[in-house]
Amino acid sequence: MSKSKRLMELMMTVNRKRKFTVKELADEFGVSSRTILRDLQELSELGVPLYSEVGPHGGYQVLNERVLPPIAFTEEEAVSIFFASHALRHYEFLPFETEASSALGKFYHYMSSDVRDRIDQMKNRVDFVTPTRQSAFPYLSLLLEGAIQQQVLRIHYESRRSVSTCRQIQPVGIFASGGLWYCPAYCFERRDFRLFRCDRITSAEIAEGPDAPVPLDLRHIHLGNWEEHHSSKPVLVDCAVELTRLGVEACEGQLIHRRLELHVREDGSGLLKGPIPASEVPYLATFFIGLGQEVTVLEPPELLNSLKRTLDELLKKYS
Repeated sequence: MSKSKRLMELMMTVNRKRKFTVKELADEFGVSSRTILRDLQELSELGVPLYSEVGPHGGYQVLNERVLPPIAFTEEEAVSIFFASHALRHYEFLPFETEASSALGKFYHYMSSDVRDRIDQMKNRVDFVTPTRQSAFPYLSLLLEGAIQQQVLRIHYESRRSVSTCRQIQPVGIFASGGLWYCPAYCFERRDFRLFRCDRITSAEIAEGPDAPVPLDLRHIHLGNWEEHHSSKPVLVDCAVELTRLGVEACEGQLIHRRLELHVREDGSGLLKGPIPASEVPYLATFFIGLGQEVTVLEPPELLNSLKRTLDELLKKYS
């Protein structure tokens, strides 16, 4: 086996084993311990984070920041991966902000000059715009790690009316929508799942001590099905809204509610239809008022009444 091939296979082996001895590797690769020591030294110089322990039970282990083996990409794959990561630059807060920036820099640096030139030409011609927000999201990494590790977090959460409460939650995951980050989580105070806006979390830490709840087994619950696990089902009302072509375009660009389905006709107009939680009627009333003549609400009566009340309040304000 050539040295370059042995180094490649050795890198993949130590990443897989995590902890090993020189003798184990020497036996596996059929070389001397001296050769393996030289190879490990070269891997360390290449950036593989190895840590040695002395003593009868010592050996080597790979630190948490493992280095993945090289992966061959086609030019089109490399460009698409670069721009997938490049698109995240509009998010000022990410759960892996530093790592994403570092990875993008490495990816760009080791590309051939002609591929870099192609990317440079495309940078100002391809973009993924995200609404600019003034909100801060400092706890994204902790929330994501809590979801992965099945940990309970103690947070202080500020409501829409600026009322701060202490909650103990077990995150399901995090997702971004409209420039904001959200965290579905099981709330031990409410004994049910709740959706938290991450910018309203003013502090967060791992819940420890005798008062900390025992983590639940939420491995089967994820971003795609967490709403199905509400113990208290929301009251739903049927909604139907006629949309002009411009109204369709406006609704397509907004996450109104995942239960609503948009049916688009050949002429570009459409019908927005489906069940909605009664608690979201005031929000939808405000949203549809913003679309003006491009929308006609057909039902439910609760939404029509909410529209009228909101419009009356606006008229009084400006009369």
